[in-house]
Amino acid sequence: MFRPVYLDHNATTPLDPIVLEAMLPWLDSQHGNASSRHEYGRRARQAIDEARQKVAAAVNAHPTEVVFTSGGSEANNLFVKGAAASLKPGVIAASAIEHPCVLKPAAQLEKQGWQVRLLAVDTNGRVDAADFAEALRLKPRLLSVMLANNETGILQDVEALAAAAKSGGGWFHTDAVQALGKQAINFRSLNGVGVHAMTLSAHKASGPKGAAALVLDKRVDVQPLIAGGGHERGLRSGTENVPAIVGFGVAAELAALRVAELPVRLRGMQAKLEAGLVALGARVFAKDARRLPNTTYFAFDDIDGETLVGKLDREGFAVASGAACSSANPEPSHVLRAMGVAPEIARGAVRISLGAANTETEIEQFINALQATVGRLQGLTAIAV
Repeated sequence: MFRPVYLDHNATTPLDPIVLEAMLPWLDSQHGNASSRHEYGRRARQAIDEARQKVAAAVNAHPTEVVFTSGGSEANNLFVKGAAASLKPGVIAASAIEHPCVLKPAAQLEKQGWQVRLLAVDTNGRVDAADFAEALRLKPRLLSVMLANNETGILQDVEALAAAAKSGGGWFHTDAVQALGKQAINFRSLNGVGVHAMTLSAHKASGPKGAAALVLDKRVDVQPLIAGGGHERGLRSGTENVPAIVGFGVAAELAALRVAELPVRLRGMQAKLEAGLVALGARVFAKDARRLPNTTYFAFDDIDGETLVGKLDREGFAVASGAACSSANPEPSHVLRAMGVAPEIARGAVRISLGAANTETEIEQFINALQATVGRLQGLTAIAV
């Protein structure tokens, strides 16, 4: 069976065999509902409690601060809409490069009297300090700035931003979905400087799809999106996805154990990849900025990103054009547009996101395939002109 080299880990990661092994009993013999009072139910409840402890430990939070959800999108919506529901309408400030699952619920709040203030970013995708200071004068009730961007890999100085916003009294949230396993995360430290909520997701860190969490300071009053039986301290009703939650716990535990070693190896492959891209004439976005060690976003002049992704897939390499979560949107990346990249360049954007199983040999093979593919596409462009 033909299996392309997988270079799209920011979209989702392969399930770690250790995680799968932990999940299997909960897909078979351990089938109890965690709300049931009998032995099957008690075992399921214990498994969820243990997973909650593992997720909390991985990011130095308290287990009671971890609210399980079905995905990062739900967790982000739970904060944005849930926190807004407990407040009088005011200003919600979010960076212009947030994931759509933050920006779209924020836009929906405008119909309820909220004012959305998008925070400008510089050409590297970092929140502009002067614009952020200007936004704080509006005393935003809610703020959301992602820790790591899913497209460019840019890392924000969330600690400094939260500290600056703290005196304003607003609730500060950070989307850390892409950061888990790629850099150390310390919620207790972030919470100390003014971060009140943080989103995590299992399938971005070798765990299963269908499990995520909002790590939430218990002082924040959040109204549930889903009402019902009162699961997750009343914040997320619905029968728990025990297999996925168990997998999330193990994946988080493994991520914390490996975070000292994996980023170093990823950074080496990233440097090799980007040297090859630059040699071929590619434009690497935010190349010299502080980024995740696995993420490279690039474009070639006059080559469409979707076309290049399709050609590379046929050559045996699975890459992405922009964000997989918003692939139905044909418009140029809103992240690159916020960074001031021209639309014609942004349409050519391709993302490589490396994972634990990738090798330097695969990077060399990819560069060779890319060189041949780009050469053919540029030849066709020349003929057309």
